[in-house]
Amino acid sequence: MMEESNMSKEVTFILVIVSMAIWITVTREAEKPSKEINWWKMITLLSAGSLSALVITITLIQSVFL
Repeated sequence: MMEESNMSKEVTFILVIVSMAIWITVTREAEKPSKEINWWKMITLLSAGSLSALVITITLIQSVFL
């Protein structure tokens, strides 16, 4: 039981790091002039970043109530 909790925390930590990297990349892409922005890349990164933020939020809420 304890191993599952630690593994879950490790997976959450890795997801947080990946999410931070995604949002840093989004920020760098958004800083470019409008004509130079790769919109497909931006949409993909925003979708992935939003999904990762949602998963992290749900995981944290579950950990508070469990």
